[in-house]
Amino acid sequence: MEYRHLGRSGIRVSALSLGSWVTFHQQVDVDKAVEMMATAYDAGVNFFDNAQAYAKGKSEEVMGAALKKLGWRRSSYLVSTKFYWGMLESGILGINEKNTLNRKYLLEAIDGSLQRFGLDHVDLVYCHRPDPETPIEETVWAMHNIINSGKAFYWGTSEWSAMEVIAAIEIAERHHLHKPVMEQPEYNLFHRERFEVEYARLFKDYGYGSTTWSPLASGLLTGKYVNGIPEGSRASLKKHEELAEKATNKDVLGKIKKLGNVAEEMGVSLAQMSIAWLLKNPNVSSVILGSSRVEQLRENLKAMDVVDKLTPDVMEKIEEAIK
Repeated sequence: MEYRHLGRSGIRVSALSLGSWVTFHQQVDVDKAVEMMATAYDAGVNFFDNAQAYAKGKSEEVMGAALKKLGWRRSSYLVSTKFYWGMLESGILGINEKNTLNRKYLLEAIDGSLQRFGLDHVDLVYCHRPDPETPIEETVWAMHNIINSGKAFYWGTSEWSAMEVIAAIEIAERHHLHKPVMEQPEYNLFHRERFEVEYARLFKDYGYGSTTWSPLASGLLTGKYVNGIPEGSRASLKKHEELAEKATNKDVLGKIKKLGNVAEEMGVSLAQMSIAWLLKNPNVSSVILGSSRVEQLRENLKAMDVVDKLTPDVMEKIEEAIK
């Protein structure tokens, strides 16, 4: 496993990490979580990603219970969570409990997450989305207070615009506060513009770190939709209609087939090649893997061995395939 600094911060994260979105609680119970987290940890993974909103808080509970069973040294791993959406049904939540980054919500949210995890602190905490209704200065102060309280060590953003991130950094620097050090954006072969263009100055001028999600474009880059949508797959579910549209789009499927051919020439899976392609980017601190089966996780972890096979010629073939 390779370990990369989270931007210009001193903390180092495993280049591959394990996330719980969609899977923990819904597809992965505590026993399966123990097996998957142990598999990742044994492979050198030290970062496990979560969020308050995942399975309405149940994902944090599953991960917390798994960590208790695993009994690892607390200093040997990193846990993250994210705040913005809230965690209960929208009809139950009050106005200050959802879709906000105000001070009250954030300071209460961290306590709830720590209780569900059964931990004294998380290592990384993110503002899960920007909040146009709350002044950025209020959010920065609240995140600074969370760090100062020892309930988290580093904070960052997720799917914020570069302009919003820069505003937060400048406010923190002006008031000598703990500033955000990492972004958690979607980044994969089919979703590149924001990471590679909009965030370019964040990486170059501010040394921002990144923990990227959806490396396989919600399963598209596994190739499993090339021959149709399998029953029980994510694209077959009503709430993933947008994914279903992409999974049946002839242009998208054509690109996937071309990418599959490149991977086949290399003697690796399409998923492994797609993950390794992300790891070639020096601005990627960690690629968050999601998996519902330990066998799938083991295969995707092998992407670390594929990085060196991505020669300039292969990288050019990949670019040609997705034009």
